Amino acid sequence: MNPPNTPVVFGTENILLSLCNSVTRVLSVATQGPVHYSAMVQRITKTCLKPDIGCFVLFDGGFSGLVIINFSAAAAMEIYERYMLSMGMAREELASSFTSDEVSNVMGELMNQVVGDFTGKVRRELQTHITQNQPKMLVINQQVMLSVDANLDQPEARRVSFYTANNNIFYLELAIDRTQFIKLYDFEPQDAPDPDALMAQAAGAAATATAALPDPDADTEALLKSLGM
Repeated sequence: MNPPNTPVVFGTENILLSLCNSVTRVLSVATQGPVHYSAMVQRITKTCLKPDIGCFVLFDGGFSGLVIINFSAAAAMEIYERYMLSMGMAREELASSFTSDEVSNVMGELMNQVVGDFTGKVRRELQTHITQNQPKMLVINQQVMLSVDANLDQPEARRVSFYTANNNIFYLELAIDRTQFIKLYDFEPQDAPDPDALMAQAAGAAATATAALPDPDADTEALLKSLGM
């Protein structure tokens, strides 16, 4: 409990925690298996794309930042295979190497879902808006390390270790401008939209609209009757 008149402050670690929860939620659902992250976070001075698959996405708006996820080959292949199998793909049809374009495309799509989930939570919980660019995926040689410049004025960077269901490891790195969100008054965060409920609502609205349309056959019959035919 916060004493009266003590403002509630959300800083870098709170934003990082929200992002980590988006990663675990999206990947756990996608792979039909547990994905968890370390309770310890590293304070780092710069963010880098590292082997074997590096993925990054920039966001801007209420605050600016950069998200990088560096997958080992084993972690990338496990996530890719579990996701594709859960979608009904036959195992013999799956790519056999992490260097395949199909693996990069799938990991990029999952990264897009992760950041989309995160931006939605930022809008609901911090009452601000951020936009993202399209995630970029790079299969990186063991001897290559690339640094991504996010053009931040006062950057703060963190790294968190993640583990798949088979204990393969990957790393998330977040760099954002130093910022704090201070709650001015209490509010209830909006609930996350339920995709199934939205689809059912849209289907019901479409059915209602279709039922309300006039029957062209009935109109034609009435016209012919009025003409004595």
